[in-house]
Amino acid sequence: MSAATPPRSVLVLGGRSDIGLAIAHRYAAGGASVVLAARDPADLARAATDIEIRHKVSATVVPFDAVDPDPDRFLDSLAALPDTVVCAVGLLGDQTRSEADPAAATAVMEANYLGPARVLGAVANRMAARGTGCIVGISSVAGDRGRASNYVYGSAKAGFTAFLSGLRNRLARTGVHVVTVKPGFVRTRMTEGMPLPGPITAAPAEVGEAVYRADLKRRNTIHVRPVWRLIMLVIGAIPEPIFKRLSL
Repeated sequence: MSAATPPRSVLVLGGRSDIGLAIAHRYAAGGASVVLAARDPADLARAATDIEIRHKVSATVVPFDAVDPDPDRFLDSLAALPDTVVCAVGLLGDQTRSEADPAAATAVMEANYLGPARVLGAVANRMAARGTGCIVGISSVAGDRGRASNYVYGSAKAGFTAFLSGLRNRLARTGVHVVTVKPGFVRTRMTEGMPLPGPITAAPAEVGEAVYRADLKRRNTIHVRPVWRLIMLVIGAIPEPIFKRLSL
């Protein structure tokens, strides 16, 4: 598949996250202007200034609520629809708490599936009307098979992965491309304190580089570290009677 022209502008939804900021820096390094969107944009003013000084591009911050039921209101507030929209919104949550508290489970599902799907659906409509653009969704290998340790989070990511796949199929002949990103383990504030295995754990900058290259090369689904594709093939192939006896 031929490479696309480097994007001139990018909107990062969930711009406060470590992954979101790393993605913003990588696009800025490629010459793209950046819009960081988060619930409290005041917290991102310093990050935007850093991007501007370091990469000599425009960087702005805008308020964004991932679970707002009216995403068009947010999109109408933007100065222009960017070339690329990256959704790095997510909430790991706590599995034990989600099991005991339906509200906690709902919050995880809304942050990882319903909110992102709703806003990217609205973005897709506008990009399709324009005839160009790229949508990037940060999903997770956790959605490839439900595991006792994180099945609420995983189920939401599974839904998001399916949504992105369907969106990609729908937009295939409109000039708009959709990329699904499955990072695997990443060392971020969200995973701080977790015993992550070094050889298969990425840094946020690796995710940023992988996302940028996937945008340029019009990739469909990527794993930041390719070993995760093999790992999840093995996990997916385990027969259910055996899988039920495992602690994963």
